[in-house]
Amino acid sequence: MSVAELDLDLEVFQGPFDLLLTLVLREEVDLLEVALADVVIAYIDHLERTGELDLEAATEFLVLIAALLELKSRLMLPAEDEDGLDLEPGEAAEELLARMLEYRRYKAAATHLHQRLASEDGFRYREAPLPPGLRRVAIEAAEAVYHPTLLGEAVGGLLALPPNLDLDHVSRAHVSLEQRLSHLRSLLGRTGRFSFDEAVKGADRLTEAVTLFALLELYKAGEASWDQREPFGPITVRAEGGL
Repeated sequence: MSVAELDLDLEVFQGPFDLLLTLVLREEVDLLEVALADVVIAYIDHLERTGELDLEAATEFLVLIAALLELKSRLMLPAEDEDGLDLEPGEAAEELLARMLEYRRYKAAATHLHQRLASEDGFRYREAPLPPGLRRVAIEAAEAVYHPTLLGEAVGGLLALPPNLDLDHVSRAHVSLEQRLSHLRSLLGRTGRFSFDEAVKGADRLTEAVTLFALLELYKAGEASWDQREPFGPITVRAEGGL
């Protein structure tokens, strides 16, 4: 049930909520004599009877009752305080009517969009033409591509396993961490210090990377330390007491 059809039984009015709003706006019913608390109680009783809460109807009720409360509070203020109000009671009534009309427009628009979406449920389509960049061939030429035989051959090609990739022409470097550790310990044993560039002179990138890991292993074992006095400068490795 819509909030506008809420049946009211008040001391000064009996009938639907929608009619009460109309009479208040026409000033045929004095809002000061309307007990808005009874209106709220009637709506709560309606919710208890039905056992269902319609969020849209509840929102509409809150908007309308809040506007009526604001209008009634303006009417209840003493005359000497009316100068401090932004709106006169008559202007407040017009604002209430404007809010109600605006709310009804938005609600009608939402209902229309919901109905349009429900009517097209199950399918979506686009009316825009295909972009020029995707117009590769004419429709007549494309129809022949989807012949069952050609389609089967295309799918069969996708399911076929490709031949193994031949990597014989790719040279693979063979270097181990133990080899680079032995090389670094040999350099430290001869001079007690060396530069990192000297340790990897003529080596490939993989050997340089493994040499760096070997240097970290020496540092972790307490066999070597190093220093670099400036960013991207030479790295000097020194022997420690672990040797």
